[in-house]
Amino acid sequence: MAYEIDKPDEQWRAELSPEEYAVLRQAGTERPFTGEYTDTKAKGVYSCRACGAELFTSETKFESHCGWPSFYDPKDTDAVELIQDTSHGMVRTEVRCARCGSHLGHVFEGEGYPTPTDQRYCINSISLRLEPAQD
Repeated sequence: MAYEIDKPDEQWRAELSPEEYAVLRQAGTERPFTGEYTDTKAKGVYSCRACGAELFTSETKFESHCGWPSFYDPKDTDAVELIQDTSHGMVRTEVRCARCGSHLGHVFEGEGYPTPTDQRYCINSISLRLEPAQD
C-alpha cells in the first residue's frame, strides 16, 4: 500500500531511536508493563510517534491489565490500517498507522471487556506520543 508519508529506510533509522525503529518499522513489540503510557490516565490525544497522525483519544483508553495501553476504538476509522498477521504461528490483526504504515500493535475482539465495541487495540507505548488536553 502507498502511504501519504513514505520515507526510505535510512531516513526512518535516522529519525527514530533504535527501540522506536524496532517496533514502528520492524513490527517489534515492547516488553509488557514497561511502556510509558500503560497506566497513564492523562486526558489527550495519542498520535503516531513516527509521523504525528492522531490515532486514539484518552476517552477510549481503558485498563485491560495486559501490559500495554488498550483502546476500544481509534479516533477516526481511517486513522489506522488493519492487516491480517499470521506471524508466530497465530492469526491476529495487526494495527498500522494509515498515514505512514508504522506498526502500532494488534487488535483483538470478543474478549469480554465491558467496552462499547468489544475490541481491544493493544498498542505499544513506544508507537505513540500523548498530546495532553489543554484544560
